[in-house]
Order: sequence, then C-alpha cells, then structure tokens
Amino acid sequence: MDDSDMDITFLDNPLVLSTLFYPRTARPGTHPDPNVHDGRIPVADGVVLGYRLYPHTKSSAPVILFFHGNGEVASDYDMFARDYHRAGASLLVVDYRGYGWSTGKPLVSALLADVEPVIAALPGVLDVVDLAGAPLYVMGRSLGSAPAIHAAHTHPDRFKGMIIESGFARATRLLARLGLPSVLTDRLPDPVANDKKMAGITLPLLVIHGERDNLIPVENGQALYDASPAAIKRILRVPGAGHNDLLMIGIETYFKALGQFIDDTLTDSVPPQEGQES
Repeated sequence: MDDSDMDITFLDNPLVLSTLFYPRTARPGTHPDPNVHDGRIPVADGVVLGYRLYPHTKSSAPVILFFHGNGEVASDYDMFARDYHRAGASLLVVDYRGYGWSTGKPLVSALLADVEPVIAALPGVLDVVDLAGAPLYVMGRSLGSAPAIHAAHTHPDRFKGMIIESGFARATRLLARLGLPSVLTDRLPDPVANDKKMAGITLPLLVIHGERDNLIPVENGQALYDASPAAIKRILRVPGAGHNDLLMIGIETYFKALGQFIDDTLTDSVPPQEGQES
C-alpha cells in the first residue's frame, strides 16, 4: 500500500501536533485599506477558516491561493501584498484551524481535508470583489506546501500553475528535523507524500528555496522540482537565504521570478525552461 493511501489521522497525536503547529490568533477587519477583504470559510460543523484577500486593481489579474508557513497568519502578508500585486496577481491567504480568526484545533488530517471546502468556496469568496472569473494559481510556503500540492494533485483543472516556497518532500523527515525521535519517525509512513504527489502533477511549477535553509534543506525543493513531470518548470535557489529570511535576502529575485512565471504561464507563449536560476 502506498504511504499516501494510509489514514493520516494517526499523525493527529499530541506529540506530532505540538511539534508541527504553532498557532497564533489575529483579529479580522484590522487592515486600513477598505478594498482588503477578510472572511471565513466553513470547513466542518462549527469550524471555519479565516482568510484575507488582497485584490489587484486589475480585475483580470490572476489570483494566488496561498497556504502560509507555520507560526504565520494571513494578516502577516500585509507587508508583502503589494509585492504580489507588482508581480501581477491578487493574493488570497487562508489560515489553518486555530490560526488567525479561524476556529477549531490544528490537525495534520485537517491540513489536507480542509483543502476541498476551501476550493469549493473560492467562487463565492472571489465574487465578493468581482474576481470570480480570474485565473487561479496555488502556492504553499513551508508547512503550506502540503495543502498546496494536495490542491494541485486533486484539482489540477482549477489552476494555471503552482508555486512552492521552502517546501518539504517528505513529512517524516521534516518531523525528525523538528525534534521527533528518530525511533518514531523512521517507522512512520508518510501519508502526506508531497514528493509522490508531485510526480503526478503536470501543472507548470515554480520552486523557490533558500540554499542555506537549515529547517527544510534545499534538497527538499530540488527533490520536488526533479519529481515534477511538468513541461514548464523553474527552480530559484536563493544563495545565502535560510528558511525565514528568504524574502529579506532575495525579495527582488523572488518576485521577479514569480512575475515572470505568471506572465509565461498565462500566455503560454514561452518555451519550457528547465534550467536552474539563482
């Protein structure tokens, strides 16, 4: 049986949850721009996920559905939303259970299970700001690489492309680096299986990873890139950048690569390039 076919709920034990999740709360309605929209998506009985939507001034601009890293909340992206706009996209950041103004408790199983109701809710969420017909991209940073890859794997027809920043290839190796005993992680199957899912996704792909990432080493990003069968795929390995300072060190090249990737995949006019950028 493939790891990804196994029941993921066995990872919802207190030791794994305390290692993997560091939720923070935030209040909606705190952004000074009235065009920035906060909302909630129902995902289960009594459980909603909060989100913040930063619309581009052009209604024809694509929308990036963004799953953030651990310890982050949607409103943290207030400081980067304009960079995404300059790259040519609206930004929709969705929190996990227990993060921001979401309700519920963070669970490994919910990290993937909640992807389905989020995708189902997208037309209604985007229609509020007249973006319901906009092209969609899915993006995940760090922990968010799991729901982003899962979304692309289960709904490839919904997206024009996928962007993975500082993503992990195997969840069990990540848990080991986070401090779970190797006697446990060595025996755990990996029902998240980012690398195996990536091998079945033909969507255009952009991978961004810091070469000095000590939490999720760059070999993870390279493995995801290598596993992808996409005809159009790019990798940006940022020299000198770690896990949490990637944008500080490489912000110019980061958003240049992101903007170029969007331009290329929206028009489908640029030949595939599989070379490494840095």
